[in-house]
Amino acid sequence: MKLGMSCYCLDGAMAKGMTVDEVIDFAAAHGCEHIEFVPFHLEFVRPDLSLNEELCDHVREKCASAGIEISTYSVNGNLLMEDEAEQAREIERIKRHIDAAERMGLKRMRFDVASFRRPFSTNTIYNFREEFPQMVKNGGLLCDYAAGKGINIVMENHGFFINGSDRVLSLIQSINRPNLKMTVDVGNFLCVDEDPVAAVKKCLPMAEMIHLKDFYIRKKEQLPDQTEMFNCDNGSWFETMGGKMLRGSILGQGDMDVWEILRLIKHSGFDGYISLEFEGMEPCERATAIGLSMAKAILERV
Repeated sequence: MKLGMSCYCLDGAMAKGMTVDEVIDFAAAHGCEHIEFVPFHLEFVRPDLSLNEELCDHVREKCASAGIEISTYSVNGNLLMEDEAEQAREIERIKRHIDAAERMGLKRMRFDVASFRRPFSTNTIYNFREEFPQMVKNGGLLCDYAAGKGINIVMENHGFFINGSDRVLSLIQSINRPNLKMTVDVGNFLCVDEDPVAAVKKCLPMAEMIHLKDFYIRKKEQLPDQTEMFNCDNGSWFETMGGKMLRGSILGQGDMDVWEILRLIKHSGFDGYISLEFEGMEPCERATAIGLSMAKAILERV
């Protein structure tokens, strides 16, 4: 196993001007064996869908000089658009991000299949069954494109639609590509009210990446005026499909059974990448440092 972090941990600092070089130096200074990139403040692909080769090359070379591996690259996506022209452009956009992953020398990447901010009313099992063929078709197309570049796709339980162990595993199995594995986000299962320990145990055989995080969990009535269903910005409460409220915490300080989850991962034979994600309200540099230290300490003891 290799423990590292997603640059998403420092999203708040990057929004205020922290550079990608500073993010990489932070990861190296805190003992990360790898780093994961998301393009929220890094324009690897420009709006005109051209590849920013200079940035890709710079990040690859900076990580190499810092002695830190780039584990994966994660991008949002929506393969369920009704307009054919819009869907074709979205597929091309994700292909350019796959090109960016190749340029950075990566062997794995994650793209989303569905929009994170779909209305809750469209996230039912009936919607899932109806849209399943389109997910399989477009997901397979992009997996094939990535395979041509020697890249594995690591599909994540992300958002409120392609989430829950049964949905994600059934989609992976139906797309049925040898280069398709899973990013198991241990906390995201809570978005659809699934027990994280049970879900992690079920999904570990398909895992190539682990996203490690922690959440505070509260009853909705205990948080008056905190009902922004889709307000998932760092530090805010947001609502689950079942009506509970979640907020990101420093790893080990929230309500999840992080110790049992890491025990399962460690003793499962998993030999991939564990990537810390922090999305709480505390200062992100300090919270990330604490989270990395906590993850190491727990892994030593379970």
